[in-house]
Amino acid sequence: MSSLKEKPTAATFDVEALVAAAWNGEIRVPHFQRGFRWAREDVRRLFDSIVKGYPVGSLLLWERPAVQQQVTLGALHFDAPATDAAQWVVDGQQRITALANALHPSGQSDQKFALSYNLKNGKFISSPPTADPMVIPLPIVFDLQQILKWFARYPEIAQHLDDATSVTKRLRQFPIPAYVVKQGSPDALQEIFDRMNNYGKRLKRAEVFSALYAGEESKQDETLTIERIGQGINVERQFGTIDDDTILRAILARRGPDVTRDIHHEFDDGKEGRDAAFKAGEEALLQAVKFVQEKAGVPHFHLLPYRFLLVVLARFFAHHPDPGPGGLEVLRSWFWRAAVVGPYIFRGSATGAMKAQTYKILPHSTEESLRGLIDVVERSEHAMPNAARLRTNEGAGKIILCSLWALGPRDFLTGDTIEQPRLARVIGDSNTAASAINYIINPRNVGSSQRLSASNRLILSSEKYPANEIDSLISNQPIHLGDVEWELVLASHAVNRGMAQLLASGKVVEFLRHREQIVQQNLQDFLSEMCGWKFDSVEPLLDQLSAEVDSGMES
Repeated sequence: MSSLKEKPTAATFDVEALVAAAWNGEIRVPHFQRGFRWAREDVRRLFDSIVKGYPVGSLLLWERPAVQQQVTLGALHFDAPATDAAQWVVDGQQRITALANALHPSGQSDQKFALSYNLKNGKFISSPPTADPMVIPLPIVFDLQQILKWFARYPEIAQHLDDATSVTKRLRQFPIPAYVVKQGSPDALQEIFDRMNNYGKRLKRAEVFSALYAGEESKQDETLTIERIGQGINVERQFGTIDDDTILRAILARRGPDVTRDIHHEFDDGKEGRDAAFKAGEEALLQAVKFVQEKAGVPHFHLLPYRFLLVVLARFFAHHPDPGPGGLEVLRSWFWRAAVVGPYIFRGSATGAMKAQTYKILPHSTEESLRGLIDVVERSEHAMPNAARLRTNEGAGKIILCSLWALGPRDFLTGDTIEQPRLARVIGDSNTAASAINYIINPRNVGSSQRLSASNRLILSSEKYPANEIDSLISNQPIHLGDVEWELVLASHAVNRGMAQLLASGKVVEFLRHREQIVQQNLQDFLSEMCGWKFDSVEPLLDQLSAEVDSGMES
């Protein structure tokens, strides 16, 4: 276990000196640190505590050299010179970043840091869009000369000058205790970082893992990280950004079926290094994403019914990269059966569902792995999603959306099929696929019994059509589209001519009722085929795989 050769020395920094050091590049953030996670309210409470004299916790800094580099600290970007005694933040990054940004004019461009002091009630508030003499932006409050200029500009508030300058003094002179480590290995500092992660906003498991196995600071630009794995897969597949914890679980699942194991000793046995594990995990996860898109019909991460399915697939493809056409069909059947069943047969636990299935994947046998997966998720018709309820953040809703995507939705004006890149572009950085899933009728104009129905949603993936004109797109056939082509366009959205006429006549309730029936039938047909229920196709495929294995052994 790593240890420190010298005890940390105690020091105290006032806020004025601390932010000056941050702005000058004397304070650096190690690459194993997490990004800024505080919300605006966290930043506001920090400043409220400072002016009230409340303790805000101590810092842990690691004094060591730093090269000249471009530094990013929250919304601030600047060139930092080389120094022999930079202060690297081991604990306190959120507080230092908040102070450095909220008190710097450039930090005001980020809404998390755009705070002002309200002279009316002595509170810190979000900066208003227009100037108010009684509401002073923090960068001005922090600078005594700027405060005096502010009051010269607004003489009508002169009676508040003492209050404002008092806040300035308290901000600038507020002492923050710190411990400074002047010697120590990166391993020791990363271990300290891990042990301290339960202060403030607790780290996610992927953040702890990234900190523990960050690699060398000097190689940070070329080291594969969890974040870079997600970015790379998104660039290559336009799948959206997979969350860090799912990527971590995929890396772990490849190496062993228990993805909940203690990560602090992951590479202690020396059989595989960190970089090799990340690279192999990336390859397995990429193959899982390809399968999901090309074979299972899930175009985007936000249409993936459950994230744990990617983890199971990553383990499978890590050990069985080429299961053959029959094996891929069985795997597709498992995927959709698992999606329909969800985590509910495992007492509602996605972690339980994931572990139950990762343990079924045996490195030595593709056939046994597939049989094991199928055995875990027997058909459960009771879990069939209901088209009467579609929420884009629920597993059942995502299954419904995938069944609608399978219809090959077309653009109402051009007749062109909506391609996956267009879907990905419209979803962008959103947390759900909602931005690509249009309402046909404004939900405020729909009865409560149909308000959540899938009958009122379609995949148009376009921002060029006003939200209140989707119904008219369905009701009016463009003059440049022939009858046959127009019927294909309507069918691609689970609509027919008769239903379009209902909508044109203002019979919204009847339209939605008919479309819900079609959406539900399409969903059942989709799952029947994808799950292998329609022709009971899984067992023959497994028997065929078994025969192929036996034949290979005989030859």
